[in-house]
Amino acid sequence: MEGANIKLGSVLSDVLGMSGRTMLKALAQGETDPQRLAELADPQVRASAETLVRALTGLLGDHQRFMLRLQWGHIHTAGDPDCRAGPGGGRGLRPFETERRLPETIPGIKGRVAEMIPARVGANGDPLRSAAAFAKWSGPAPGNEVSGGKRLSGRTRPEDQALRPEMVEAAWAPARTRNTYLAAQYHRLAPRLGKKKALLAEAHSMIVRVWVVWKRHVPYGDPGGDYFDQRDRDRVLRRGVNRPQALG
Repeated sequence: MEGANIKLGSVLSDVLGMSGRTMLKALAQGETDPQRLAELADPQVRASAETLVRALTGLLGDHQRFMLRLQWGHIHTAGDPDCRAGPGGGRGLRPFETERRLPETIPGIKGRVAEMIPARVGANGDPLRSAAAFAKWSGPAPGNEVSGGKRLSGRTRPEDQALRPEMVEAAWAPARTRNTYLAAQYHRLAPRLGKKKALLAEAHSMIVRVWVVWKRHVPYGDPGGDYFDQRDRDRVLRRGVNRPQALG
């Protein structure tokens, strides 16, 4: 598209977003009118109609359109569940449907992430002896660098470079839920550790829960958003009394 002077990437933050996909599909199918192409943009797109028209004005040749159709077909096929998770696609995971479905009961673990976990560590994590080893191998587990009885660092170790970023990204979803344990954990840690470290801690909790549902062969049962309050009710009550007293 750049070679055809179509600068869609300069006006859209995500060319493969909803508006970009609609325009790409129209270009691949032979639409050449930049005005009509610009009208396909979502109303929430920040670029003005005039800017979109200028960005979509170009000379897309037959060969370039043919290549665009090939790339569009590849993107469309990549979204098919039967074509994900490597050679053989989702069909290769069908014998392990239970191991894929159980982690999906945990908030934030859906689709691609649920497929990647058994694909990376096996059907049920048997090569790893415990939840701690599973979390350490996956990457979100905290480090424990100790010297002379003093803890020097708690930085995580970069173990599985494919699974760790997927789990951290997946941790955003439960952090935004309401009345769930994972959301309560995130909001409890974020003020003290910062958002990034809180998300990493949440990803660690999620991967431990994957191990638990696999080994117990039961869906995930959420302890609830008030878990930490119920665990130490006296402390919560003292804090609730001391805060107004401190304010006079």
